[in-house]
Amino acid sequence: MSRDRNYGRRDVLRAGGIALGGSLLSGSAVGADGDGSTTLTVLSYNDVQTAAAEDGNFPRLVTLIEEQRAAADGPVVVVGGGDQVGPHALGAVSQWRAPVEVLNGVEPDADVIGNHEFDYGLDGVSGVTGDSGFPWLATNLVDSDTGEAFDGTESSKIVERGGVSVGIIGLIDEGATYGKTNIDFEDRGLTVEDFTETGPAEAKRLREEEDVDVVVALAHTGVPDAEALAEADGDDDIDVVVVGDDELVYPPAETSGTVVTEAQARANYLGKIELTVEDGAVTSWDGELIEVTDDVEKDPDASQIINDYRAEAKLDTVVAETETPLDATFSSNYHRETNYGNLLTDAMRERVDADVAITNAGGIRSDSVYGPGEITGGDVFNTLPFANTLRKLELTGEELVAALESQIVTLESETGREFGEEVSQQVSGVRFEWVPHDDADQLVRDVRVGGEPLDPDGTYEVAVNSFIAEGGSGFPLEGKPVLAETGELLATTVIEYLDERDVVAPVVEGRMQRVDRDLSDASITVDGRGKAVARFDAPDDVESVAEDTVSVWSPDGDELAAEKAVFDEEDRTLVVRVDDGALAELLGDADDGDEVPLELYAEYESSEFDHPYFERSRLNAAVRAVIEKRGRGRGRGRGNNLAAR
Repeated sequence: MSRDRNYGRRDVLRAGGIALGGSLLSGSAVGADGDGSTTLTVLSYNDVQTAAAEDGNFPRLVTLIEEQRAAADGPVVVVGGGDQVGPHALGAVSQWRAPVEVLNGVEPDADVIGNHEFDYGLDGVSGVTGDSGFPWLATNLVDSDTGEAFDGTESSKIVERGGVSVGIIGLIDEGATYGKTNIDFEDRGLTVEDFTETGPAEAKRLREEEDVDVVVALAHTGVPDAEALAEADGDDDIDVVVVGDDELVYPPAETSGTVVTEAQARANYLGKIELTVEDGAVTSWDGELIEVTDDVEKDPDASQIINDYRAEAKLDTVVAETETPLDATFSSNYHRETNYGNLLTDAMRERVDADVAITNAGGIRSDSVYGPGEITGGDVFNTLPFANTLRKLELTGEELVAALESQIVTLESETGREFGEEVSQQVSGVRFEWVPHDDADQLVRDVRVGGEPLDPDGTYEVAVNSFIAEGGSGFPLEGKPVLAETGELLATTVIEYLDERDVVAPVVEGRMQRVDRDLSDASITVDGRGKAVARFDAPDDVESVAEDTVSVWSPDGDELAAEKAVFDEEDRTLVVRVDDGALAELLGDADDGDEVPLELYAEYESSEFDHPYFERSRLNAAVRAVIEKRGRGRGRGRGNNLAAR
C-alpha cells in the first residue's frame, strides 16, 4: 500500500543550526523550579517506518529517550507524530507488532494515527491499538454517527506529571487519509473533520473543562499544515505541535505563539522541547533536534525484538550482488528515472510477461542507496515493505498515456512550486517524454512501447502493483480488466528476479526524458563517413547550454554524446556537431533509405525556470536520420547534412 510522497525533499534549519530557543507570551525565560516554575520536557519522534525492521537507529532512539528522561530537570512526556507501524521490511511477518513491541518498551504517553497506521487496513487499526500499551489519538477522525473515537483510538489524553497537567490531541488531514490510502472513510462510517477547527476547539475544551496547563498537538499533517494549525489557534491554546508526514528536519520554531517541530523520519532524530510552566501557563521555551548517531548504544531489548523477527523472515540472506549502486532514495525516484526503478519494473514485467510495467514512486521506500556489493532479502523488503502484489491489466494506448500523465507534477502547480516538478513513477517497456509545465499541450508525449510508437486504440498488457491497480496514488486504473494476478508480494517478485541472476548492474537508460523547451526539428543523412552539424534557434529563456549534456538518443535508448555544442548568446543559436560514423553504429542494422527517429537533448540555464531537484532546464529536438549506405556515389569530402527545419 505504497501511499505517500515523503522523501525528505528539504531540510529546514533555523538560525543556522539544530538547537533553537525562544519565548511564548512573555519575553524572557523564567527560572527553573526554584521560583515556582516547572520545566516540562517534551520528547518526540515521528515516521519510524522502515527503521522498525533494522537493528540500527530505532534501538538507539530508545536508548536516547531513556537518557533524556533521566537527565531532564523536571517532568517528561514522550509523544509520537504518527507513521510508526509501517511501512517496514518486517510487515509481511509481524505487521505492526515489531514496532509496537519496541515502543511498548519506551512507554510513550501518546501517538497519533497517521496514514501508515492504515497499512494493514482500516480493521487493522484495532490490532495496532489493542497491542499498544499506550494510546493512539485521532481527535478529528471520528465515527460519523456518534462523533466519538473509532476502533480503540482516543480523542485526547491527559497526563499528570510533576505537578503539570498536559493535554494531548492527535490530528490528521485529508492528504494523509483520502490522499494516501485507498480507504473510503465516509463509506466506512468515519468523518475527517477540519483539523484547523477541531484542533483549536479541543485544545480550548481541555483548558477550560479539564484545566490543563499545557496542550500538545500531534499533527500528522506535514509542517505547512501544522503552521496553518498554529495560525488558526487564535487564542493560543495549543503550545506545541509535534509534526509527522512530510519528514522534514524542522528544529523547534515558533509560529503564531506555538512551537512547531518535526524530527525527520526513520529514527534519525529525537525532538526535545523544554517548556517553562508557571501558574498554569507556558512562559518560555527552548528546543533542539538531537541526532541519533552510532555513538548511542542500542537498547538490548529493542534489538532483540527486531532481530528475532528478522531471523523469522530470513532478511539477512544474500540474494544477489550489484555492480552499480541501487538508488532507492525518495528524491530520485519521484523526480527521475533510477536504476533501481528500472530493475524493479523489469522484474514486474518479466514475471507476468507484460508489455509495460509501472510502479508509483511512493512504493519505493527506505530513502537509501544499496551497494555496490551484496544485496539481502532485507534490503529488498526495506525498499518494498508494503503488502502489494503484482497484477497484469489490459489498457488501451489512450488509457496507458492517461495513467502516465496522472503522475506528472508540473513546476507551476502548488506541489511543484514547493517541491519541484515530478514524474512520480518508474517504468519498464515504455519510453516517453514528460513536459512538467501547465502550458504544455501534452504532459506525456512521444510514447513508445517495445520500441514502436504507441497506438492509442491498441491494447497493451501492463504490470502494476495492487495498490495502484485499485486507484492508489491517483492512477486511473480502478476497474480495468485484470489479466493475471500473482498473489505474491512484490518484494518476493524482485528477490526471485535477483536470485536468478546472481549479479546485476542496472543503469539509467532514458526511459523517461524531461523536456522544458523545444528546438526546431532536424534532418540528417547518415552514411558513417563524416561530421553532421545542426543549427537551432534557441528559446528566449536560454542563458547558456551545458555542452557535456548534449546528446542524441535512438528509439532503443542508446545514447551518443555530441562532439561539440556551442551556444551563441548574441545570435540566439545553438550549433551541435556529432560524429557520423558513431551515429551510424548507433543506428545498427537500419537499411539503406530507412528513416530513423532520434531525439536530441541538452541541458541549459534558464532565465524562467528554477528547478529545486534538477541542476538545469532541458531542451529537446526531434531528429530524422535518413540512412544512406556507402557506394551510392557520395563524395568523401562532402560530409553529411544536418539541417534545422
